[in-house]
Amino acid sequence: MNILYIGDVMGETGVEVVESVLPELRRGQQIDLVVAQVENVTEGKGIIPEDFKRLQNAGVDFGTGGNWSLFRPEIIELANNPEQPMIRPANYPEGNAGLGYKYVSNSKGKVLVVSLLGQIVGKDADKPVDNPLKVIDRILKQEASNEKVATIVNFHGDYSSEKVVIGHYLDGRVTAVIGDHWHIPTADARVLPEGTAHITDVGMCGALDASLGVTYQSVIPRWRDEKQTRNVLETEGRRQFNAVLVKSNELGLATEITQIQKIFG
Repeated sequence: MNILYIGDVMGETGVEVVESVLPELRRGQQIDLVVAQVENVTEGKGIIPEDFKRLQNAGVDFGTGGNWSLFRPEIIELANNPEQPMIRPANYPEGNAGLGYKYVSNSKGKVLVVSLLGQIVGKDADKPVDNPLKVIDRILKQEASNEKVATIVNFHGDYSSEKVVIGHYLDGRVTAVIGDHWHIPTADARVLPEGTAHITDVGMCGALDASLGVTYQSVIPRWRDEKQTRNVLETEGRRQFNAVLVKSNELGLATEITQIQKIFG
């Protein structure tokens, strides 16, 4: 099975990048499933249904989440619906809207997709989260009897140690553990010893010549002059598309992971 995971889609520019790159890439690589990180889609914070529909029209099958997943109330109904292909982190405390894992089906079978939020990100966002290792253990135990051809775990975190450790913790138990949130791709994509594909951070889709998708002009005064400035999304200049392509076998384990980066404009 060929599974493409697309890094954080950042703002309108990120959506346009996906619309530009994905249709041809999906055909050329014979991709069976496309999963994308969608928590930064609408003006950099959260996502609304209309923007998710645009990504679906471009070829995205499923959306994962992070600390901004539930920022926009318009998305709550979709997030609550088990039939809709979008999740928020599974280790949000009980009582939050949305679901943290769902299945998506295609011609190859059912795929379990799970999102987890790093504990450091949760604290910084004033959202204490449950322990991600305990949560994923519980989910995998609950879903063990459900037939599936692959399990994809997205880990949305800040600390590289968290991202690396969970990859090894789940090695041989899931198809892939894909890290994101930094918006910067790391050079460590590999299949771990027991057959789980792993990358610390897949990167982002959006403006290339920017601070994680935000204009330098809106960031530098905060650093240099200690001014309170709003983030302004960069819409000009070169653009980037970052993803990983995971190939899996009949056992639901990875045989290959390849980073894909396209820079243009």
